[in-house]
Amino acid sequence: MAEDFRVEVELDDEAHGYSLVERLRAMNLDTAVRERLGDRVVITRDGSRLFAYTATESAARAAELVVRDVLREDGLTADVGVTRWHPVLEDWRDAAEPLPSTAAGEEREYEEREDTEEREAEAEGTFDWHVVAEARSRDTARDLAHRLDEEGHPVKRRWRYVTVGVVTEERAGELATRLRGELGDDAEVWVQAGLDDVAQGLFQFLGF
Repeated sequence: MAEDFRVEVELDDEAHGYSLVERLRAMNLDTAVRERLGDRVVITRDGSRLFAYTATESAARAAELVVRDVLREDGLTADVGVTRWHPVLEDWRDAAEPLPSTAAGEEREYEEREDTEEREAEAEGTFDWHVVAEARSRDTARDLAHRLDEEGHPVKRRWRYVTVGVVTEERAGELATRLRGELGDDAEVWVQAGLDDVAQGLFQFLGF
């Protein structure tokens, strides 16, 4: 079964007045929690944040109690909560927030995810997904890039290669399917995940 729940622990750090002894205790928090919970959960640590992943909410609530006990015994302070993975939204949310149970609910979460990723792409100037088209001729590539640019897509073109930044994998798949239908044998089209330097790396490899 997938691990859909997790306990999130945000430890206070030296910026909030931790003494050296307290910081040393905090360093051992994940070990202490792991010893008490055994292999019932997966424990990870990222700096001042600790995560305990479980398959069910009841297991997460039990792990939360253990975490709070360890924090109290060691005299540590932290923000502790239980969250649940929302696969459509691709984000962790408060466990009290239910998963969407209808198609309309899933659509609302998907639209929220798109809005968030569009804002991030606009702010950072990068995209998590790209549609890449290798055209048979430079004229085909130029016409394709021009058409996509007029439609408002973020496009880069070098020689016979056209790349389009896309915010979600679903949108990338839809655009790739559309371009394959429009271009036919005039281009090879594929979807590529990665940072916005995909196009730059490709063009440098080609010598542009």
